[in-house]
Formats: sequence, structure tokens, C-alpha cells
Amino acid sequence: MVLTGDAAAFNTWAAGWRPQIEARLAAGLTEYASHLVAQQSPLLKAMQHGVMNGGKRVRALAVIAAGQMLHADKKTLLDVAAALEYMHAYSLIHDDLPCMDDDDLRRGQPTVHVLYGEAMALLAGDALQTLAFWTLSVSATDASTQVALIREFARASGVAGMAGGQAIDCHSVGLKLTQTDMQAMHRLKTGALLHASLAMGARCGEGGVAEDIDALNRYAEQLGLLFQVVDDVLDTSQSTATLGKTAGKDSQADKPTYVSTLGLDGAQRYALSLYHDCLNSLAPYGARAQRLADLAAYCFERVN
Repeated sequence: MVLTGDAAAFNTWAAGWRPQIEARLAAGLTEYASHLVAQQSPLLKAMQHGVMNGGKRVRALAVIAAGQMLHADKKTLLDVAAALEYMHAYSLIHDDLPCMDDDDLRRGQPTVHVLYGEAMALLAGDALQTLAFWTLSVSATDASTQVALIREFARASGVAGMAGGQAIDCHSVGLKLTQTDMQAMHRLKTGALLHASLAMGARCGEGGVAEDIDALNRYAEQLGLLFQVVDDVLDTSQSTATLGKTAGKDSQADKPTYVSTLGLDGAQRYALSLYHDCLNSLAPYGARAQRLADLAAYCFERVN
């Protein structure tokens, strides 16, 4: 059974979850920071600015969509979702620094280093990374599941995942990469954390990830690539006001993108192909995977 994705249905469902995600993120930030830190430095405010600034919460929603398919506990899913968003926020704070992408705008607001300085931005990212792991360590689940979640999370965040992909991206400025090279880079840079979101959400459910894990892995891999290809298309085709970050930044920095490699039309066709691959990968789950099909449609049709 091949499902049809519905981005509008996903937006309606997500609207019910986003306030709960925001509340969990805000509570975690307040609970983790000591009163002394809050009083004597702007670190907590820098962390809050990096997290509570209107993100789409795609990774958190992916956790919940995968977990709900396997009847996972709501509180556990919100804990895991918060951890993913803290890690993602850390990566964006560091990505915006002058030594990386050097951007002054994120989600339509000044970046953390613009408001609080480079040193505090570095510390805010570092502190959010540790907060992410701490959140998993106290999550509302059993100890063996916590260890499995932390192991998956560490792999996806480090040299074999997000950080490793970012390193390749930095090293590739000014180079011409093939489509195969681009796929390898983005499976780490963007795809690893999205893949972990789905795998971790599923692990919290009944039966864990033993049930049809190959199908979920195929879906996750294609979704991560889809998200990045659409990002590259939007960077070329949308305005700064729509994106909430500086448009055309990758082109100006001479970074390899799917648009520079395939052309705009070619990148759009590739995104469509990846979207259909996502839907085909969900066939073993049948109607239970409708929310994941809708998530793929949302990632494919998004405008920022």
C-alpha cells in the first residue's frame, strides 16, 4: 500500500503538538540552568534565544510521528523530542558563527553571536549539547531504553553524523562535488539527526525498532536527503524575508549545493523523486504510517 502525503493535514496535526513541544523546551532550559548562572551571566538568555525562536520543530515532530505509530508514551516522546531540538539548536548557533557560515539572521531574528557575542554563542551551543544528553538521561523510560537512545543520539551527532558532515561541508567550499559526494555529505550533515529522530521515536514505542526497521531506515535516509535538497532549492528561489535567514548565502560562499550541481530544475526533479521514494518506503506499515507520509509532504512542499 503506497500512501499519499498531505502537507495540510500534517500542519493541522503539528499545530496541536508544537505548543507542547515549546513548553517542554522552555521548562527544560529553566530547570537545567542554576540560579547563579542566570544571575551572573547572559548564558541562559543566549541559550533561550537559540532555542525559543520559532523553529519548525521538524525533528521533534518526527520523533512524535514515529513514536505514535508504535504507541509510545507521550511524556517519553516529548522528552526525546526536546533533546533533538536542543541538539539541533546548538548546531545552528555554531553554524552561524563567523568561523562557519557567518550569518547574522536566523528564523528572522539576530543570531546568538550578534546579540550575545561569539564567546557566549560558543558556550550556549556547548551547554545545549550537554542539556540534550542530560534530557535523555532523565527521560520517562527505562534505563536500557535510555542507554539505547543515548547511543543512537551520540552516533548521529558526532563525527559519524552531523559534526562529520559539517566538517566535510566546510572542507568542500570552492570545490565541485558530484551528486554522489553531495549525498554522502548530507546523509551525515542533515540526514543523521533526522534519521535519529525517527529511530529514537520508534524505539520508545511497542516493539521498539525491531518491526520493519529496514523500511523505516529507507524512509529516514530519503527524508534527510529530501530536506536538504529542498533547502538548497529554497536558498536559490526564496527571499530572505520568507526564509528567515540570508538568501543565496551558499552561492555567495561558493559552497557546493544540489542546485549548483544539478541546476534548479534538476534539483527540483530530484526532490520530487526523493519524495516518492519516501512514500514507497512506508508501504510495509500501511495506513499506520500516514503521519510519516504527511511529514514527507510537508518537507517537500515547505517554503522556508
